[in-house]
Amino acid sequence: MKTLHLYLLRQVTATLVVTVGVFAFVLLLGNVLKDVLDLLASPRTTVGLLFQALGLLVPFVLSFALPIGMLTASLLTFGRLSADQELTAIRAGGISLASAIVPIVALSLVLCGVCFWFIGDVGPRSRVAFKELRDSVLRSQATLSLGEGRYLELGSVTLYARKVDGDLLRDVRIFAFTNGVCYLDLFAPEAELRRDSNRFPAALSLRNFQGLVQMSGGWQGISAEERIEPIANFRPSKFDPPKLSEMSMRQLLEERSKRRAEKLDVTPIEVQIHRQAAFSFACLGFTLVGIPLGIRAHRRETNIGVAMALLLLLVYYSFIIVAQSLDTKPHLYPQYLLWIPNLLFQVVGVFLIRRADGRA
Repeated sequence: MKTLHLYLLRQVTATLVVTVGVFAFVLLLGNVLKDVLDLLASPRTTVGLLFQALGLLVPFVLSFALPIGMLTASLLTFGRLSADQELTAIRAGGISLASAIVPIVALSLVLCGVCFWFIGDVGPRSRVAFKELRDSVLRSQATLSLGEGRYLELGSVTLYARKVDGDLLRDVRIFAFTNGVCYLDLFAPEAELRRDSNRFPAALSLRNFQGLVQMSGGWQGISAEERIEPIANFRPSKFDPPKLSEMSMRQLLEERSKRRAEKLDVTPIEVQIHRQAAFSFACLGFTLVGIPLGIRAHRRETNIGVAMALLLLLVYYSFIIVAQSLDTKPHLYPQYLLWIPNLLFQVVGVFLIRRADGRA
């Protein structure tokens, strides 16, 4: 039995390493295209800084790649074992499927703990550290990060310039926001970037500007020959607090206690807390349902296993999407909706495993 357990564990682990690597690479590539392109476009970005940024993204993507990898590894490994008649040989030796997969289930429980560590602590902290690194690089170099024909968000201010020539900007638009609502819209055919004593951007000198400003009576037009618009967010002294989706479990619990003390709705925070906890247990549910489905598929082809994994992931993530869309409706208890796919996958997986044993 020990030899069999070690054999199955090696087979699943080998496939797990490959599938986690593939999914982590795909997820990392998506984050690179989304977040790292600005760093790649900056001439001040060194190879070391680029690897540091990518390293900070790895824990974040691993928290999602581990459950996906465990699901795919279970489907592929047991599909191959079934196709090669190795499971038939195991049953012929008087060993049930439930007994044979004990180390695989144990491995999934260990990965649940690892996944919880990544998604509830390491991942959020690494993600926030990456954003701080990226923003500190981009905001410390005004004209390098302000590309022609691009909108640049600087905290509550959004800046656009059609043409950038050193510190001289042409056709400049500035939008200022408060609580997500625009209250200032300025246009200047020409503006000059002013720097402080350390040569960091400090303000824009708008020439012959005109625009609109939100007053108590509504929008009012303004214009002048020159206006100095501070842009201190190019070099912020501190960064914006992380979003709920970027908080660690400890930060979420502290924020929940704070909002409860202020008599505020804590449902959005509850949804994030339960999302982190529930998704950590996805490794167990994916393993229990992946093993019998891989056996029933009875195919060696990798594309079949991957297609089944993607279909199961679609079902799982649909519950997460629905729960997050209902986080402003506490009477529907959306945080508990996040546990339904775990329970569903575990119950269905146990049923299918017992049924497979019954046919032995």
